[in-house]
Amino acid sequence: MAHYLIIAASSGIGQVTSQLLRSAGHSVFTTARDNSKISPDALLDATDFDAVDNVFHLAGELDGVVNCSGSLLLKSAQLTSKEQYQNVLDASLTTAFATVRAAGKHMKKGGSVVLISSSAALTGLANHEAIAAAKAGIIGLTLSAAATYAGSNIRFNAVAPGLTQTPLTSSLIGNENSRKISEAMHPLGRLGKPEDIARAIVFLLDPANDWITGQVLAVDGGLSSVRPRMRP
Repeated sequence: MAHYLIIAASSGIGQVTSQLLRSAGHSVFTTARDNSKISPDALLDATDFDAVDNVFHLAGELDGVVNCSGSLLLKSAQLTSKEQYQNVLDASLTTAFATVRAAGKHMKKGGSVVLISSSAALTGLANHEAIAAAKAGIIGLTLSAAATYAGSNIRFNAVAPGLTQTPLTSSLIGNENSRKISEAMHPLGRLGKPEDIARAIVFLLDPANDWITGQVLAVDGGLSSVRPRMRP
């Protein structure tokens, strides 16, 4: 069985990913910023490069890593403060870069690294400027890291979810009207579940799929790529 590290395992997607891996018999080392949602193996500020390095050391020899860190900010650029913008970048892009950096240093036998982007980085969505910038950065980071570390047999891929029902998005979809609008944006007519994203992550971690690297897998109900016929 394999051994995995899940950064931000207290997130909705992180928790389900950990459950799926453990139910398959794998061991999972988890981190979180605090212990309010789960009891992690280590507390971690994933924006701290040295702290991420230390967690890789604590976790031991790894077969794969997932960074589930992120945030939610829906504002136009003109209404976004510098502090808000920086917080979005830190939560998604800085933590992803710290993960890639540590994986390159510590995963000597190779393995799989999965980062979380967003469908907002693949298609233009209003009021997503900060998130789109951070998540598009993760796509570029994924592609470059896949090229850099291919010779070390470390695979880098990203999952790009659509709107997913997690505690992070509860304020956005808690209102029935806003939920219906959000569902209608997705061609399949529903929002994602954490399990939808977690299964894609597990697929990319699986060594049976070890000829896949440098890919961005959109798990978004068709949001980023499909324009269905208008319903009568």
